[in-house]
Amino acid sequence: MNWINGIQNALDYIENHMTDNLDYAEIAKQAYCSVFYFQRIFNALCGMTIGEYIRKRRLTLAGSELYSEKSKVIDVALKYGYESPESFTRAFVKFHGITPSEARRNGSSLKSFSRLSVKIILKGGNTMNYSIVEKKSFKVLSKTETHSVIGEQNINTIPDFWDKAHKTGIIETLLKNASDKTYIFGICYGNTHTNQMTFDYSIAVECGENVIIPEGYTVSEIPSRTWIVAECTGAMPEAIQKLWHELCAEFFPTSEYKPTYEMDIEAYPEGNMISPDYKCQIWIPIEKN
Repeated sequence: MNWINGIQNALDYIENHMTDNLDYAEIAKQAYCSVFYFQRIFNALCGMTIGEYIRKRRLTLAGSELYSEKSKVIDVALKYGYESPESFTRAFVKFHGITPSEARRNGSSLKSFSRLSVKIILKGGNTMNYSIVEKKSFKVLSKTETHSVIGEQNINTIPDFWDKAHKTGIIETLLKNASDKTYIFGICYGNTHTNQMTFDYSIAVECGENVIIPEGYTVSEIPSRTWIVAECTGAMPEAIQKLWHELCAEFFPTSEYKPTYEMDIEAYPEGNMISPDYKCQIWIPIEKN
């Protein structure tokens, strides 16, 4: 299944089950990738989380139902997954600017958030610096944490992990034992199992065969693979988010390659990460469609 069809299948599944208890693992299954990678791709393409998209679509449909069918507020609240009329009202007011009761009146003004569909739009002006590279296997010394995709917790827990790594000496320990200090890696092990709700994330450096492993750290091998190595220039995190969008929206839909979904690596050199001239890279293992 190609990239576009997989994402579109997942979007169609969400829309067709909008009043059900949506399971992220089942959504990701439609795109033939793990929950983590579906979250990453969706966020890069759409600029929002899956949860935000579902919430806005449900509130759009709820508003339309209240206005056109004059349904009871409690019935609509329960139908669209809210545990109480009070929680539904708070979300409804935040999105529409009026209460559910006011939405039932003729002439009320409601907001609409339309359903998404995946299309390739050809547009000029974007140049992405990338290369396709055959890399031999190499070892990394890592500090690793397991992160959860439930409630999209990883959006906050990974930045927290980096913050802790800088403050508690993890980065210093890694660099002290690195065989190559060119990059500090952020490695997402995407987990190819679609129903897995956790994944491992490592902050790592390349290391030699005879590295002395500090307590609490591990050594693992990055396998020999074909990679797309894409270069990013600009202040973090905006620049790397933009590059992820370009990879997901422009490169993969129109290229002969697809990600293997095993992992991805963000490679950060030493430097001022908020400088407009800062350069880093994204490495993604790929295979031909």
